[in-house]
Amino acid sequence: MTIAALLDRFRAAACQTALIWQDHPCDYRELLTAIEVWQTKLSQAGLPAGAVVALMANYSPNTTALLLALIAQQAIVLLQSGDLSLDRSEQQRTAEAEWIIKVDEHDEVCIMPTGHSAQHELICQLRSNQHPGLILFTSGSSGQPKAVVHDAMLLLEKALASRPLPRTLVFSLLDHIAGVNLLIHLLANGSCAVIPKALSPDTVAETIERHRVQFLPTPPTFFNLFLLSRAYERYDLSSLTTASYGSEAMPPSTLARLHELFPGVRFQQAYGMSEMGMLRVKTRSSDSLWVKVDSDSCAVRVVNGLLELKAQSAMLGYLNAPSPFTTDGWYKTGDAVEIDGEWLRVLGRKSELINVGGQKVYPVEVEGVIQAMDGVAEVVVKGESNELTGNVVTAKVRLTTNESLRDFRIRLRTFCQDKLAPYKIPVRVTLVDEALHSKRFKKMR
Repeated sequence: MTIAALLDRFRAAACQTALIWQDHPCDYRELLTAIEVWQTKLSQAGLPAGAVVALMANYSPNTTALLLALIAQQAIVLLQSGDLSLDRSEQQRTAEAEWIIKVDEHDEVCIMPTGHSAQHELICQLRSNQHPGLILFTSGSSGQPKAVVHDAMLLLEKALASRPLPRTLVFSLLDHIAGVNLLIHLLANGSCAVIPKALSPDTVAETIERHRVQFLPTPPTFFNLFLLSRAYERYDLSSLTTASYGSEAMPPSTLARLHELFPGVRFQQAYGMSEMGMLRVKTRSSDSLWVKVDSDSCAVRVVNGLLELKAQSAMLGYLNAPSPFTTDGWYKTGDAVEIDGEWLRVLGRKSELINVGGQKVYPVEVEGVIQAMDGVAEVVVKGESNELTGNVVTAKVRLTTNESLRDFRIRLRTFCQDKLAPYKIPVRVTLVDEALHSKRFKKMR
């Protein structure tokens, strides 16, 4: 019934723009027609209800229609980015993919069976309930990437109950929870999803100007690179009303600079993860890093300084790892937080904590200070083993200048001495030329 409700909303918004891709608009009527075409093609290909399908694709009207046709078919879809040069066979084996569908850069589609038969209990559970599913792989930043299984019906129900968003630039890739969640949310509410041709600062800024984008959700690392590029000086960004940041902690210096440059834009923190989906949160103010989780959609508790969550939108479990839920159903996020009444501030991942002689150091705090230095493009802080203190703080830094390592080390210590406790100041500093973030604009520690 949920997919039928979604398609009814498409009919009600028939003349409105659903997607802008390659600078071309696609309205909801066209999207409906494409979904019907793909439902017929999937049937003709012999793809049965409840099949596990690896969908290798990037955003496009064709991909969107295909994904929704698969959901209508009660398929369990493994989402993989459309970079066909990457070997995704291990992910497909873990997901027990029975079909592979590839959408290339020209929007051409290839459908093929694998000959495998999926038997995992979570897949059988979805089939028994006659519910579609989504499979996403975590980044693997804290170990082996885990295969997360979601009941797509729950994600659709949540999207249908959400409020419409303004015209939005879709930044995160389709195989990321933030990307697929945002796409479904936009379409379920008759909003417009704008797909940039590339994720460079200038291309994003040009897309905002050309299509009068109102909402920009990106990771903090991209916002930092956007400021360094000064792309905001070359394009008209006056249409922007709201911007959100998530997937990693925002450096206070970056947020302060954004708030200064764009006083008419409301900046808000997003919070979510592959296992729990994207949660509804409220930011205390546009220049604040404190948030409050919507208690109607998600229960919150803090145990020993670490955040735990319970929500209906939580995953069913992992295909390749034990359940991370407590016996009473809480998910341990691993995020250390500060509490101020009902407000929370994320300090960082427990796994990234640096213990210096018994003193706790969270990398994001140190990174935020160093990021405010002139000439710093990117910085990544982590701990290294030390016989005397257990760990010491180290930093990799990419500069925008040709400053020598010796001069930068002296400047860094001088800059940090009244902003950080002595044990938090990096004792080892390395200057690098390469980017310190992944293709998803997340810091690589």
